Amino acid sequence: MPQQFIELGEGYGDVYELLEIVKTNQDRFHQAFILTSTKEEKKFASLAIALKPVGESKFMPIYICREGIPYNEEQPSQRQKMFEESIKRLDRKAVVVEIKHSSIFSESKLFYQYLIGIMRLHHYIPALT
Repeated sequence: MPQQFIELGEGYGDVYELLEIVKTNQDRFHQAFILTSTKEEKKFASLAIALKPVGESKFMPIYICREGIPYNEEQPSQRQKMFEESIKRLDRKAVVVEIKHSSIFSESKLFYQYLIGIMRLHHYIPALT
């Protein structure tokens, strides 16, 4: 099953768009992610959701707000709290995964291939079939 990241952006408006995607696609919801990374000793979070394919399609979209949120495990940001609350309404919980920061990759495409590999390895998303 092919998966592809769809990047929304880093701001508040982008997180609201991600929350609306969760709300309007409850039947398609597969998994939520809080991807944490470190750059120059600062921690950042990326919020992402994977949706099940539509109908007979084999395509799994993964919507992401990449590295725009400061991350503190003990004191989550307002954006992270809103994300976790929207996932909780579906009786689910976001998976927190520590990853490499995207800045170490020469292209965002390579970064997203890396993330798909991690997600498949841990069985968070289905393998390529």
